[in-house]
Amino acid sequence: MKTIILDTNFIVSALKNKINLDFSDIVTNYDLKIIDKTIDELEKLNDKYSKLAIKIIEKNKIKKIKSKERDVDHAIIKNSKDTIVATLDKELKKQLDVPIITIRQKKYFKIE
Repeated sequence: MKTIILDTNFIVSALKNKINLDFSDIVTNYDLKIIDKTIDELEKLNDKYSKLAIKIIEKNKIKKIKSKERDVDHAIIKNSKDTIVATLDKELKKQLDVPIITIRQKKYFKIE
C-alpha cells in the first residue's frame, strides 16, 4: 500500500476547485496521511475552505504523522521516504525525491 502525504496548500486548492480527494485514477491501493502541523496551518487560515478541510480530515479519519519538525514542509521532507507527496509548493517539490501529485487545469490530479 502506498502512502500519500497531503500538503496544506494541496488540500485547500482541491477543495476550492471542487476536486474530490480521490486518487484512485492515478494510484491504486493508497493510504492518505497528513503531518500533524497541517491542522495548525489550516486553523490559522480560518476560512471556509480550511474549516471544510479539517472536517474532511476528521470525517475520513486521515491519519496524522507526528513530527517534531518546525513546519509542515520540513516534516514532509523528513517523512517522505517511500511515499507520494501531494503538493503545489514549487520549493517543496524541488527538495523531494519521490513521486508528486499536483492539480492540473484546476480539474484533475496528475502524478509526476
